[in-house]
Amino acid sequence: MGAAYERTAALDASFHMPTYARKPVLFASGHGMRLTGDDGREYLDFVAAIGSVNLGHAHPRVAEAVCRQMTRLVQTSNLYHVEHRSELAEALVALFGGGAKVFFANSGAEANEGAIKLARAWGRVRGGPECHRIVTIERSFHGRTLATLAATGQPSKQELFEPLPAGFSHVPLNDLAALAEAVDERTCAVMLEPILGESGVWPGEPGYLEGVAALCEERGALLMLDEVQTGIYRTGPAFAHQALGVRPHVMTLAKSLANGLPVGALVAIDEVAVTFGPGDHGSTFGGGPVVCAAALAALAAHAEERTGENAVRAGEHLRAGLRGLAARNGRVAEVRGAGLMNAVTLAEPVAQRVAAAALDRGFVLNAIGDSILRFLPPLTCDTPEIDTLLAALDELLTEVPS
Repeated sequence: MGAAYERTAALDASFHMPTYARKPVLFASGHGMRLTGDDGREYLDFVAAIGSVNLGHAHPRVAEAVCRQMTRLVQTSNLYHVEHRSELAEALVALFGGGAKVFFANSGAEANEGAIKLARAWGRVRGGPECHRIVTIERSFHGRTLATLAATGQPSKQELFEPLPAGFSHVPLNDLAALAEAVDERTCAVMLEPILGESGVWPGEPGYLEGVAALCEERGALLMLDEVQTGIYRTGPAFAHQALGVRPHVMTLAKSLANGLPVGALVAIDEVAVTFGPGDHGSTFGGGPVVCAAALAALAAHAEERTGENAVRAGEHLRAGLRGLAARNGRVAEVRGAGLMNAVTLAEPVAQRVAAAALDRGFVLNAIGDSILRFLPPLTCDTPEIDTLLAALDELLTEVPS
């Protein structure tokens, strides 16, 4: 650890609210999937800012777009037209398949908050004031505002902040019968992640999301997909639902949209989007010129570098390696994921120790709770980096004590 780390850690301890248990490292720079600490040590990044820098750190195309826009115009507010925002909306609607409109926010939580408001407004217009309930999935995660926390299916994250906004219920993933029982005439929407991300990468079983979409169609409820973590080519296609032939009524994005800069997006089909009128929703900084210029550059880079194809190829290589690890080492109980969004469940509660030991060896990993390791590398990662990690994990899973 360098002098900058010592000084910054001391300041954090004195002046920051203790909402994060930060790791003992200060990253001073990053390029691609390599991070460099303030002491000069190099790390391979298998977290990518929780899936936010899908193109890797300091991507030159995004950096150039940001620098250029910073010297032209930074902010004017949403009271006026913004050139890059309109172009970005057009690009996202084209990726979505057309027939939709976009609202820009600052984060995934804010995009999901907008989706919840849109669903309730749509439900009220369609079915009256009683049509306001939203069904979500147990172990889901939709954000840390009060409404998105109420939508989140993790009681441990909610209890401290109760009472939360009412009108949300949760059913188990992959249980279509429970979902069918929960969705009634008071339900305006079903909200879910195509792959549950924050709680440990839990994909739906084959046919599940298609079944959810059919049920929403039958009952007249909106299908709202939270693609904040699966979005922008992490599982192969631009959005995870596109691999399943499902088209949601509403979709939310954030994280990697501007490759690390704060922007979120709420995308809704035309018939639903028109529910919002002037003054119904807003965001002071949402979709500002700089983040939209960055997002446009990021989308162009994804297309040029074909990152979705690499996510599929590299993801298959990573899962094959993890399965081989599971066959050799009894500490790996399960491997799951899609593209470059993957996780393993360990047979013993040593995930935090494994992640800490990995950091000591120069690998940035994400431990979820005591027993899950999550892997979200930049989509530009290749087999040599993956093989380096797998070799280290092989040793760490043997060496770390119970």
